[in-house]
This record gives sequence, structure tokens and C-alpha cells, in this order.
Amino acid sequence: MYQIYGSPKTRALRVTWLLEELGQPYDVDPVGPGDAKVKELNGSGKVPVLVEGEAVLSDSTAIMTYLADKHGALTFPAGTLDRARQDALTHTILDEFDAILWTAARHSFVLPQDQRVPAIKESLVWEFSRNAARLAERFEGPFLMGETMTIADIICAHCLSWAKNAGFPIESEVLSEYGKAMRARPAFRRAIGQPA
Repeated sequence: MYQIYGSPKTRALRVTWLLEELGQPYDVDPVGPGDAKVKELNGSGKVPVLVEGEAVLSDSTAIMTYLADKHGALTFPAGTLDRARQDALTHTILDEFDAILWTAARHSFVLPQDQRVPAIKESLVWEFSRNAARLAERFEGPFLMGETMTIADIICAHCLSWAKNAGFPIESEVLSEYGKAMRARPAFRRAIGQPA
């Protein structure tokens, strides 16, 4: 049984979605960032945190990579060219989607008021849109890497939902339809607590 700390409105959703796809048992404490329980486990106070026995892991991508490797699913084997391509795609999404959305969130509500630069959002929306167009050109379908779903798909679909909720337009019909298909997966529905 895995113990996850983090609200489904955070990157913790990526981990619970992965565990649902893997069919692994877990328990969630839906605490937010900075919660005292989280700070005891992760000094930064960031979620998600995974506890497995005595081991504590943080960072959604690191947790997902560990779990996918451990259970031999939603990833290509380490040391293969397909894994290198998967890792490159994962890091591209983190850099070109996740980082942009996180910057927008920080300047919208995370940072202290006097440190926010609300005007930055216009530039971030432009950059996100440009990056999404490039990703759409690379899209193989039905998943990012063709017939095989990987952790990159979970991160990407999560970012597309985040973007939509943050008012970032998803101009690519390919990515819009892909995001809908990913959110329709039974494992995703279970992870957010809705009937599959």
C-alpha cells in the first residue's frame, strides 16, 4: 500500500492517476502544499510526497518514474532508445508546459502580492501556445509516442487540464481531443473520485 500526500488539485493527481493505471493500492491524504504533515516529510512543503515503508520520495515525475520502473508499465525499459525518447519528451513537457503554467500560478496567487507580475501571463500564454503547436506536430497518436502510453502522457494530459483551468487556450485540435480522451480514461476518473 502506497501512501500519497497531496490534494488532487495538485501534481499529486499525476501519481494517483498512475497508480490507478497500474492497478496498485494506495491511500491519499489530500493535504495541500505547506501542510505540517508534508513539511515533516519534505522540508520544502511541496506535494506530492510518496511514502513506501520507511522511504519518502518527493517530486511527481521522480515518483512516477520510480513506480513505472518498479511495476514495469507505462514506461520503456531503462537503457533503451525508446526510454531515452520518452525521457526527452517528459523533460520537454516539464520545461515547455509545466514550468510555464507554474510561473503563471506563482504570479497569480502563490507569490506574495508585492512580488507578483500579473502582466507576465500574456507572454506565458504566447509561449505555451507556441510550444503546444510544436508538440502537436510531433504527436503520433493515440498517445504521444504512438501505441504506448507512458508517464509522459499523464504529465502532458495533466498540464493540458491545468492550462484549460488557468485560461490558457488549447488551440490545437489534436491536443484538445487527446486531452479529452486521456481525461475519459477510467483510471483518471477514479483518480479524481468520479465514476469511470
